[in-house]
Amino acid sequence: MMLIKNTEVETMNLKPILVIMLLLISITPIALAVSAPTNSALSSSDRAKFDEILEPVMMIYNFIKYIASVIAVIFLAYSGIAYMTSGSDPKKRDQAKNIAGYVIIGLIIIWAAPLIVGLLV
Repeated sequence: MMLIKNTEVETMNLKPILVIMLLLISITPIALAVSAPTNSALSSSDRAKFDEILEPVMMIYNFIKYIASVIAVIFLAYSGIAYMTSGSDPKKRDQAKNIAGYVIIGLIIIWAAPLIVGLLV
């Protein structure tokens, strides 16, 4: 007797489970945030402790931000060179454009992250 595995059937059985898991993972933080007390204000000493904790985190963030910016400049130069040397090959030209676009989107996200967090908090 020969057993044949049908991967299409197996993946169809996993899709509902994956959707339920994704929903549970995304709803859990919201449920926990709703149950958190919102009427408590921070005292000046609590705010000072929070700022003290946040200082090294911001130093690490700034370090990563500047390293990522240097890497982004290197990749932008690479994509520019790839675009110039692509000649009449539209595939290489599109690849160079995509690299430049992704680098710019990444830079926008990295540099705008504190602004977005500041707006949310």
